[in-house]
Amino acid sequence: MSSNPELPREVPRRAIALRYERAREEAPRVVASGRGPVAEAILGFARAHGVPLHQDADLVELLGACELGEPISPELYEVVAQLLAFLYRTNERLLSAEQTAGAAAEERA
Repeated sequence: MSSNPELPREVPRRAIALRYERAREEAPRVVASGRGPVAEAILGFARAHGVPLHQDADLVELLGACELGEPISPELYEVVAQLLAFLYRTNERLLSAEQTAGAAAEERA
């Protein structure tokens, strides 16, 4: 089988996980980072624990430059704040929808 140089090579998936506890930390921290199988494990763990996911290759590259266990760089505060705000709003909508569905199910019972 010959390789075709015109076909793009598949780039290994990359994942970065952040933790931010507003009451305890000044800035989000990179708590996991990896490519390929490690990235898949990070994503699997997040899915299994209901952690919201966001796909943005450019942001992953920027966050990947941050040291594991360290706060993100101040240059990334604004973009990460926007992402966290979006995720918080999404979580609130999902929780509200689940509560509405649960209340409707109780009324039928």
